[in-house]
Amino acid sequence: MSNADHVAVAPRPAIADAAPELPQSPRGSRLGAAVAAAPAVVTDAGVLGFALWTVLYHAALFVDLRPSVTFLIWVAGCLVLVGWTLARSRRRGSAVPAADVGAVEAPAVARHPRRWLLPVLAAGVVAAVTAGLANTPAGAGVSWWIPAVTGALAAVGVMLFTRRDWRAGPAPATPAPTAGQSAYALVVSIGVAISSFYIARNTPDDVYYVGRSVWVAERDTVPLNDFLFTENVARAMGSQPPTPSIEVFDGALGHVLGIHGASATWYVALPVMAVLAVLALWRLTHRWAPRRPVLAFSVAVAFLYLVAGGDAALGTYHLPRLYEGKGMFVSAVIPLMWLYLTEWFDTRSRRALLMVFALSVTATGLTTTSAIILPILAGAAGLAMLLVGRWKDAVIGGLAAVVYPVGAIVASRLLLGGMNAVGADSAFFDAQYTYRRTLMIGIIGVIGGIALWCGPLLARRRTPAVLAAGAALTLSVLLVPGVLETLGALTGISVVLWRVPWVLALPTLIGLLCTVEVRSPSRLLRGAVGGAVAAAMVAVFAVWGTPMWSPKSWVTMSDRPTWKLPEQRQRIAFWIKKQDRPDGLLLAPPVIMRTSLIVTSEVRVVLPRDMYLVEYDLNSDFAKDRLLLARFAEGKLQPPRAEVAAAAQRVGVGTICVYNGNHYARDTAVELGFHKLASRKGPGAMTCYGKVG
Repeated sequence: MSNADHVAVAPRPAIADAAPELPQSPRGSRLGAAVAAAPAVVTDAGVLGFALWTVLYHAALFVDLRPSVTFLIWVAGCLVLVGWTLARSRRRGSAVPAADVGAVEAPAVARHPRRWLLPVLAAGVVAAVTAGLANTPAGAGVSWWIPAVTGALAAVGVMLFTRRDWRAGPAPATPAPTAGQSAYALVVSIGVAISSFYIARNTPDDVYYVGRSVWVAERDTVPLNDFLFTENVARAMGSQPPTPSIEVFDGALGHVLGIHGASATWYVALPVMAVLAVLALWRLTHRWAPRRPVLAFSVAVAFLYLVAGGDAALGTYHLPRLYEGKGMFVSAVIPLMWLYLTEWFDTRSRRALLMVFALSVTATGLTTTSAIILPILAGAAGLAMLLVGRWKDAVIGGLAAVVYPVGAIVASRLLLGGMNAVGADSAFFDAQYTYRRTLMIGIIGVIGGIALWCGPLLARRRTPAVLAAGAALTLSVLLVPGVLETLGALTGISVVLWRVPWVLALPTLIGLLCTVEVRSPSRLLRGAVGGAVAAAMVAVFAVWGTPMWSPKSWVTMSDRPTWKLPEQRQRIAFWIKKQDRPDGLLLAPPVIMRTSLIVTSEVRVVLPRDMYLVEYDLNSDFAKDRLLLARFAEGKLQPPRAEVAAAAQRVGVGTICVYNGNHYARDTAVELGFHKLASRKGPGAMTCYGKVG
């Protein structure tokens, strides 16, 4: 084969984006090393700390230990771990651990045969364009089979190329981040954390996630039964087993500190989560980017901030919903899992394997989704390693990543009963809609597709490239029509399969697009190409994306730190809480009832959220009565007074609070024997009525 049949890839520099080293004093050297290692230290400490909390929380469930006691034991355990780590570091002669350093082998030059590379790239571009433009006027009538087939072909080709690169020889050492690079990532993470105080996205699920934290903060108990409709009496929702520990952590934090559970969640935990999520993104991007990691990281952050809007967009699941465990899972656990697996396959060190296992425990404490997504992710990584002959490492790493989350779900189901998934989002999304919900449509969807099907070719050689290719191949198979349907039928998890794109480290892969290299002796020209690509992508995100702070993202901005609730609803809920109410449940407009359980667990409501009723049989009086009463209080329905009276009697309504404009509800409350308790002026003018006797 002639040289013309190959495309040479220039050797990667040993250190990317590094400034010339200047003489430093020993103190300056130690400070620089500490700053450089800080992202790794902070994220690793966060993973180990929350994994310890999750294990303690799960153990406490068997002995009925109060969350505040578990929290204090956790604090003591963290102090012991910190002391042990510092003592171990001193024995080794260094207080600052090395960060993100890979193999130390000599570089090798990879050569791709052009006659095969170009068709693979063409297939990837066709898949990206047709997938991104599907369901748009420009792509009307395009069958999903076109992106599915071309994407699968591209993914297979990319997998073969990265496997060929692996077998071509060892890769250059992965450089540790410089102090300047880490400082930049730290500044960005702190900026994101500060912005978390001022951005608010109220979601209906907050009544469960934050409401559970408020219950724990106020009562110092873990509600193992239903705490939304009843006082921890009725059976818990089958779709929400008690394995996640994050809400109990936030509640215990609030109880120990003596602050409101919602404040502990939004003012203390959320900023810390924001720092960890951004640093997790930085660490993976630095590890996988062959050059210009700071630029790639900046593009990835811009993507998250500028492309939100959709209810399943990764930007929506980042800062606006990090306090929900699933938001932290996709934003921090996914990039860290790919990072730790990269370290494991590169070094085969016990520390890397420990971090894989600890992260899986952390994921279990964040969301039950971990038991679904982590096996797929581990399978994608294992497939990649099997193809390069590392079957033993693949099996060990895969087991470390899935044994705890899967085991926790199985154990909880054996102890508490069978899993009931109907309480989750009830709609099933096929391959086409699964793609568009996360990777988006239009030009942004095209960029996401290019990152999916071509991005692995830009990743650092050997392990990063092979793992990225494994993820792309796995998702490509899942996006073939009929695969998700079959998987859902076999497993019974159809309602959450739209989350399978989470196995990708999509923001990192998008950032890698600006690391593209052109063959030129001019370093300036090579850098200019990367900068131009980055600028073009950010411009696309800014023009065609919906930014995180836009009202179209269901977000409101405040000029001061705020709860993630509309302020008027907060005031109404606190006003109702202060009233001297008779015994019984509160009936109010649905948004007020949802808000009330976030304000306090002491005010029990008729309907926390209508979607949760599917857990209790929609055809039962339990569900029908609550739906009728909620629509009556909202003013959308004017049922006969006899029906209202019967439903209120069966449910046990003690207080009715309705807006003053709902004259039918106000008149009905009086006719049913309720007396006026209190009224408030506008905005949100409302009157409350209490049950007589």
